[in-house]
Amino acid sequence: MLRPEMLARRPTSAVLDELLGEAPTAQVTLDWLMARLGDRSFGLVLLLLALLGLLPGVSAVAGVLLMVPAAQMILARPGPVFPRRIAARRFEARRLARTVRRIVPALRWLERFIRPRWTTPFEATKRVVGAVVLLLGGALLAPVPLSNVPPALAITLIAFAYLEEDGILLCAGLAAGLAMLAVAAAVAWETLSTTGWVPSML
Repeated sequence: MLRPEMLARRPTSAVLDELLGEAPTAQVTLDWLMARLGDRSFGLVLLLLALLGLLPGVSAVAGVLLMVPAAQMILARPGPVFPRRIAARRFEARRLARTVRRIVPALRWLERFIRPRWTTPFEATKRVVGAVVLLLGGALLAPVPLSNVPPALAITLIAFAYLEEDGILLCAGLAAGLAMLAVAAAVAWETLSTTGWVPSML
């Protein structure tokens, strides 16, 4: 049986639509976003930063910013807090709006299937989610073309599952993220082994 707060939970696509409707026409800041996210702050911050991580030229900045809420999730903080200098950093509202508008139709389609289930205590899973996102955020810093896409998509999946309190999707997203990190670690190890920095795995 679903909890009453789950039955009243608004879809993420509706929250994003409302957020875009309130966005200034020129630039937005993280401070502006945080003031409007409410109790979905961690999940929506992760989702929005993951969407930014899909953009070429912005993924490295998004990766660094993702590490902030991820670390605070590991520390079980009630909501994300950014340093003042980072929170006041501006980025183009139209780029964010364009990216969100592309993803909202997919979110609406997913929301037909994604719903609160496997009612695991999501506060208890916050540390695990934070640890995986922290590692995936670091993967966004790799200076390889298109290498930002897989970790950003994995974070998007995890964030959406966290927002909708879908335990099945959250498990799948965490498993995908961990598998991706394992592959990346193996590739990095083999690359370093060819230079003699570490012993070969073979």
